[in-house]
Amino acid sequence: MGFSSELCSPQGHGALQRLQEAELRLLEGMRKWMAQRVKSDREYAGLLHHMALQEGGSQVRNLDHVSQISQSWAEITRQTESLSRLLRQHAEDLNSGPLSKLSILIRERQQLRKSYSEQWQQLQQDLTKIHNLDIEKLKSQYRVLARDSAQAKRKYQEASKDKDRDKAKDKYVRTLWKLYAHHNRYVLGIRAAQLHHQHHHQLLLPGLLQSLQDLHQEMALILKEILQEYIEISSLVQDEVVSIHREIAAAAACINPHTEYEGFLQQYGSPPSAPPCVAFDDSLLEEGEQLEPGELQLNELTIESVQHSLTSVNEELTTAREMVISRQQVVTQLQREIQREEESIHPRERVQLLGKRQVLQEALQDFQMALCSQAKLQAQQDLLQNKLDQLGPGEPPPVLVLQDDQHSTSSTEQDRDGGRTPTLEILKNHISGIFRPRFSNLYRLEGDGFPSIPLLIDHLLRSQQPLTKKSGISLNKAVPKDKWALNHEDLVLGERIGRGNFGEVFSGRLRADNTLVAVKSCRETLPPDLKAKFLQEARILKQYSHPNIVRLIGVCTQKQPIYIVMELVQGGDFLTFLRTEGARLRVKLLLQMVGDAAAGMEYLESKHCIHRDLAARNCLVTEKNILKISDFGMSREGADGIYAASGGLRQVPVKWTAPEALNYGRYSSESDVWSFGILLWETFSLGASPYSNLSNQQTRELIEKGGRLPCPDLCPDAVFRLMEQCWAYDPSQRPNFSAIHQELQGIRKRHR
Repeated sequence: MGFSSELCSPQGHGALQRLQEAELRLLEGMRKWMAQRVKSDREYAGLLHHMALQEGGSQVRNLDHVSQISQSWAEITRQTESLSRLLRQHAEDLNSGPLSKLSILIRERQQLRKSYSEQWQQLQQDLTKIHNLDIEKLKSQYRVLARDSAQAKRKYQEASKDKDRDKAKDKYVRTLWKLYAHHNRYVLGIRAAQLHHQHHHQLLLPGLLQSLQDLHQEMALILKEILQEYIEISSLVQDEVVSIHREIAAAAACINPHTEYEGFLQQYGSPPSAPPCVAFDDSLLEEGEQLEPGELQLNELTIESVQHSLTSVNEELTTAREMVISRQQVVTQLQREIQREEESIHPRERVQLLGKRQVLQEALQDFQMALCSQAKLQAQQDLLQNKLDQLGPGEPPPVLVLQDDQHSTSSTEQDRDGGRTPTLEILKNHISGIFRPRFSNLYRLEGDGFPSIPLLIDHLLRSQQPLTKKSGISLNKAVPKDKWALNHEDLVLGERIGRGNFGEVFSGRLRADNTLVAVKSCRETLPPDLKAKFLQEARILKQYSHPNIVRLIGVCTQKQPIYIVMELVQGGDFLTFLRTEGARLRVKLLLQMVGDAAAGMEYLESKHCIHRDLAARNCLVTEKNILKISDFGMSREGADGIYAASGGLRQVPVKWTAPEALNYGRYSSESDVWSFGILLWETFSLGASPYSNLSNQQTRELIEKGGRLPCPDLCPDAVFRLMEQCWAYDPSQRPNFSAIHQELQGIRKRHR
């Protein structure tokens, strides 16, 4: 089978032409691809060279000592430089070898296509000329001469007179001569046409097609060799590349964590030397009473304070022991978790455990500190208890009789000290100590003890007994708990679903009813003013309830980290929704979703709430494609609906913010309307970035000159007119959200 036997028909010629076009397009694609590979390899080699120059040497030189890691890193950077040179040479070889040859092949292929087409057309023209033009012309002339001969014959046969008969005979003879001569030409023409037909179909056309096939196959062989050469040059498993990577791998393998810091220790290490321990300063006793250094004084003046100190130390020691047990349990639990995860993950995933190992290290440190606190309290308890045990049941020893003036002075000072107003810190310590368990782990004030604080409070509430005799205060009416207040234990945290300005965002659920929630956390390291800003969003959302406003569920502030708990909107943010689902979104659905946004903003406008950061990224989409306004971290309230901001533009989303807010810090519902116009543009451009080619400063200059965003392709004309109204420079010329909501509803009803 071949071109000459299978493709002689006009249909075969058409198929060959399509084949040549398709193969040329394929070759052009290969050439572009190889050219891009050459370009990318050059750029990659250049980047590797730049990295090796900028990073490796400088990092190693900056170290105070030479370590295994620094040596390995220096070798890696050196081998990376070698790799960059090799890749650059490969790129040049690709350019001068396969890419150049492929360009020549494409040029010859184009010439072959042209030559074949011209030759095939010439063969067809010759065949058509002989078969259709020449033979048909001979046949036509043959018919004319045959008619003339027959007519001359009839006239000759009909002639009666000799003169007419001779004349008719001469004419008949001439016509016969012409007919016979043309008959011979026709016979010769037929024979020539038959032979041309035979040669055309058996020799000329098959020969052309066979020649074409031979050249195609030769070009296919050449292309194969070009591709093989390309693969050999561009292969990343060449001996040279493999050798470089082996050197890099060997450099990394040289790192031994157990001996890594021996050089550092030899260079900077020194024998351990603890500073001198504190001791009782005997010089304090030179001018004082006859006291023993390091010994407790137990007499009639100190007996009560020693007993109170022992009670207090016992309480603190109990707490310290519980703390030791608790922190030991934390350490044990972390060690078990790390061991389990080490067994279940690949060794190269150990980096995932670094965070937990650091937590374990901190927990071990906390455990040691708890042990230290317990040991200190135990030593103090032993001192106090031993001193009281030495006294036994007897009376404490007396002290020397004090002079009257000394006693008077001391009494006056004690009275003055006793009448001093307690400071806030003293009150706090007093209140925090009220409910500490006293004797036998029972909670008491001045009366009976109870095993728990709720039982103690219930007893005081029912009996109306004063809390203390001195205060005379009794419990009367409970202060209701804030309905938004949640305990950290009320939540079960899930996986991390995002990151905010203040910390991580997690999914989770409420223990009580398994309600799915989103939990915003506030980093513990933030200063108090930023934590207050974090809670600002919760204070705002407490007041609002609307189907198009994300719902607040509660706040956890009893301990760190602080949480804001909100409803979980599982569709994600609107911007990502537009970018990932844009291909299937219809204009009708987009109109409904921006209508949801307008409804939510209409509600906020009625509550004099200014959002200040309205954008697609700060809207959430439910599973039923309902849009909710979210992220009230920048929101503010004002009775007149106007908020004046101070400070710079460091955190202001310039491309979404109205000009009066940028220029004068004047925020209002009208500035939110401007941002809503940008939200409309984001929606109908399916998540494109506004003013994507301009910086913030260029955007401000464009707006001041009257420039605005163009109409997106999917945007209905009525919606774009609404956008332009939202972007009126004069805030008073912008529509309010009620009018915007009504207009969008009308556009949606009219849209088919």
